Amino acid sequence: MNAPALIRGYEVVIGLETHAQLSTRSKIFSGASTQFGAAPNTQACAVDLALPGSLPVMNRGAVERAIQFGLAVQAKVAPLSIFARKNYFYPDLPKGYQISQYEIPVVQGGRVEFVLNGQKRSVRLTRAHLEEDAGKSLHEDYHGQTGIDLNRAGTPLLEIVSEPDMRSSAEAVEYAKALHTLVVWLGICDGNMQEGSFRCDANVSVRKPGEALGTRREIKNLNSFRFLQQAIDFEVQWQIDRVEDGLAIEQATVLFNPDTGETRAMRSKEDAHDYRYFPDPDLPPLVIAAEWVERVKAAMPELPAAMAERFQRDDGLPADDALLMTQSLAFSRYYEAVRDGCVGSKDGPARAVGAKLAANWLMGEVSKRLNAEDRGIEAATLAPATLAALIRRVADATVSNNGARQVFDALWSGESSDVDAVIEAKGLKQLNDTGALLAIVDEVIAANAKSVEEYRAGKDKAFNALVGQVMKASKGKANPAQAGELLRQRLS
Repeated sequence: MNAPALIRGYEVVIGLETHAQLSTRSKIFSGASTQFGAAPNTQACAVDLALPGSLPVMNRGAVERAIQFGLAVQAKVAPLSIFARKNYFYPDLPKGYQISQYEIPVVQGGRVEFVLNGQKRSVRLTRAHLEEDAGKSLHEDYHGQTGIDLNRAGTPLLEIVSEPDMRSSAEAVEYAKALHTLVVWLGICDGNMQEGSFRCDANVSVRKPGEALGTRREIKNLNSFRFLQQAIDFEVQWQIDRVEDGLAIEQATVLFNPDTGETRAMRSKEDAHDYRYFPDPDLPPLVIAAEWVERVKAAMPELPAAMAERFQRDDGLPADDALLMTQSLAFSRYYEAVRDGCVGSKDGPARAVGAKLAANWLMGEVSKRLNAEDRGIEAATLAPATLAALIRRVADATVSNNGARQVFDALWSGESSDVDAVIEAKGLKQLNDTGALLAIVDEVIAANAKSVEEYRAGKDKAFNALVGQVMKASKGKANPAQAGELLRQRLS
């Protein structure tokens, strides 16, 4: 790995703590619903409200999702882990403590790999542990007061803690994106950052190269990749300015204001002893038998890295293309369906050609439309089989690339779903009749003596001009490659 770039002579050290809301229908210790958007306090039961005599019961689905994550990042899934009470007071925490894991988490170690600027990177994980979410304080709708919504109280979270392995905001963002892709791919989290299903806390410090780690400040609750990068960049400059002025960095929890692009201190940073952790007496140790881990493993989908390797090996895709085809599970499934429609039972070089064409259309026209409409591939109205049929018509020279884009426009907008009908209706079928095309070529040669003379004198631009005249004379229906070949034959 190359040495990390310095900022104003300082090395940046970043670690992320990420909260992924698990995709269970009910909460981690109660049967209340986790559905987003319900009216305040309509999805909080006696356990969530911490009413006297109510006891927590572990959600098996939350444990299985934690096991999936541990296997995906090549971590140790602890055969025995302990739930602890993390004690602190906050208005939206009815119990006065949060049930979490401290000394023995369910997932231990592991790593997340990704690509940054064409280079493979790997960030080590310290742990991932199960815990419950707190409620939510509502300030906007209550003048001079605060409302409390306990719908989120008890929502299952997997807190994923990295080692301080990242050295730039760009690297932190790519790590967070890779982690986001993974949890959504596995189906253990919906990844909706606007709803708070996936949010990051960034621990940031600076130091001179070779020195001990500096004092870190934790930026809380970053719910977009853009805010994550902006917050880290501001915090780095703020810390360097302070150190350069001879002032100390104090450990603190800070918030990022997207409107100003600045961080501000919220409170001094707590350490573990401030929370007075102790084992929760209401919950027995979580025991995960090896057989349970094997059952979960057998049901897991193929992981993105393994799928990208398969696309390179079996389809002949370049590494960058394979990576883009695995940006999400839905995108990869769409690619596979288009590829299969293009290549059929072909193998070897013929398969590689069809697969590359499929990938090119997904990276090109499809991605361009999805980005413009701010939608995911799941919302694409164009069926993979229809796109494959269009690609086959380009491959067999029925329609040119330019013509195919016009056909694609009609298909994407829902004007039609029949590729051949659109080609016919718009008059886009290429002229592949050799005799008819030769007649046009001969007419162009006869009418453009100067260009012919320049071409024979070695001017390539003159040849291109002649091809353009053939295309014009054929009203764009000539196959450019065939037109060029026939021109060369006639002019040789």
